Amino acid sequence: MDQLLRLLDEHGLRLIEQPGPSRGGYRPETSTIRVAPGQSARTTRSIIAHELGHAVLGHEPTVDPATRARQELRADEWAARLLIAPEAYAEAEALRDGHPASMAFDLGVAVDLVLAYRRLLRRLGDATYVDARMGAGQWAHRAVSA
Repeated sequence: MDQLLRLLDEHGLRLIEQPGPSRGGYRPETSTIRVAPGQSARTTRSIIAHELGHAVLGHEPTVDPATRARQELRADEWAARLLIAPEAYAEAEALRDGHPASMAFDLGVAVDLVLAYRRLLRRLGDATYVDARMGAGQWAHRAVSA
């Protein structure tokens, strides 16, 4: 949680706990991230990271369903990459036989973020890659299955 609070501060964002129409939200006009009260620590952590993703990615509110859906996917992927370490994901996947809800519990995140992280993976043969970059050394992490 300290990492998230530092990032909020670095980006000039204010965090409030307040009921609303959803579990959380980001308001760019006030630089505010809202989290609904009464949620588990892992859900709260995941929501803060997701909403922080909207802010960092520069998302603006939209009524276009396709744009909104794309923004939600990108914010989930950004949050998953922030909160889930590749080694921890690999361990949870092996331990829980890939069951997303069990993995989410082990990783301390919401199930949506496990599914988002899974979308970021590239599996080639017995190797799994995450976080592609351009050029030499283009993969930040590589894990080899047994």
